[in-house]
Amino acid sequence: MKKLQLPRNVWVLTATSFLTDISSEMIANLMPLFLSNVLGVGTALIGLIDGIAESTASLLKLYSGALSDKIGKRKWLTVAGYGLSTFAKPFLYFANAWGWVLGVRFVDRVGKGIRTAPRDALLAGSIDEKQRGLAFGLHRAGDTAGAFVGLAIAALVIYLTQQGATLLTRATFQTIVLISFIPALLAVLVLAFFAREVQVAKKANLPTFSLAGFDKRFRLFLLASIFFTLGNSSDSFIILRGQERGLSLLQVMGMLLTFNAVYTVLSGPLGALSDKLGRRKLILTGWIFYALVYLGFSLANTGAQVWALFGLYGLYYALTEGAAKAFVADLVPDQMRGRAYGLYHAALALSAFPASLIAGILWQGLGTWPGFGPASPFIFGAGMALAAVAIFTVQSGYHENQPGQPRQS
Repeated sequence: MKKLQLPRNVWVLTATSFLTDISSEMIANLMPLFLSNVLGVGTALIGLIDGIAESTASLLKLYSGALSDKIGKRKWLTVAGYGLSTFAKPFLYFANAWGWVLGVRFVDRVGKGIRTAPRDALLAGSIDEKQRGLAFGLHRAGDTAGAFVGLAIAALVIYLTQQGATLLTRATFQTIVLISFIPALLAVLVLAFFAREVQVAKKANLPTFSLAGFDKRFRLFLLASIFFTLGNSSDSFIILRGQERGLSLLQVMGMLLTFNAVYTVLSGPLGALSDKLGRRKLILTGWIFYALVYLGFSLANTGAQVWALFGLYGLYYALTEGAAKAFVADLVPDQMRGRAYGLYHAALALSAFPASLIAGILWQGLGTWPGFGPASPFIFGAGMALAAVAIFTVQSGYHENQPGQPRQS
């Protein structure tokens, strides 16, 4: 059997992502519970915090990638991003108000926004084109495995400290925050001491946001993606829905592990299927499936139903996450792909901010208005997904890639 031989940077970056995701997933999925159970924050503010955090990360990805092109360096910009997120996390230990959490989340997402594009460029520049798919697949596997381990560690801490409890306590959250710093710090050290810089030609320009030069197919997909993202609020609301329907803390962690397992098992095979059936079909299927699952969340009467639906939700992720990015590459010529991805990420970022805020307001209202209740964000999300499907089906004249045709992922 032929031995798998990949450059050092591939293994280093995979290990870095593995360790980082252990840390991140220990905290991120408990954040809405900490805000709600411990700090007494309403869903509108939870939506605001999530919206600001995710929009910040997405927008910064554009400029950090362009900056790494301009200076001709990848490694130390990546280290800086990981380092910033790592040293922000421990401050959650002292959080006693929602503004404190927002500040830490903002700095953490700034770190993510700084590191993501240079890291991917460092990985791509470290590997031969013929092995690039394998390298990115291994890196994604490290991400996913780290997320699973992080959730399992958090579940173990909850089992030892709050077995059977429904509401998260400050002491349990603080314990998990302290533990999460260890793998995060190890990730930065591994990257700083073992990754190697790659030589790249310097480029001058920052990304622009003009649609000039793009044809109708790309513009329609961008519009459809905006509509979909406006209804695709943070998964924090699914976690809160599970708790609202009666899941204990430990059961919420089990629900998250189920989602992660489904996504891990299916993402590879379904990504390969997009080469055969076509990206457009998979995206449409995923968006329709999302609408059905979200309608299910709105109708769920028990925590067990929310748990089962969240497992099925992993299928939506597996169907669409890679296919959507590859579809952008299919729609535009090589020389326009950098700008196309910039526009795509900017559109998602600007849509992600109001998405979670709208969901929070629909759930719990604003001021004296009581809102429409816990089911309403999911009904809204399903409706926006179906609107996106309607816009997307307007596209015509697009021919799917044939199996084996090169594409970006």
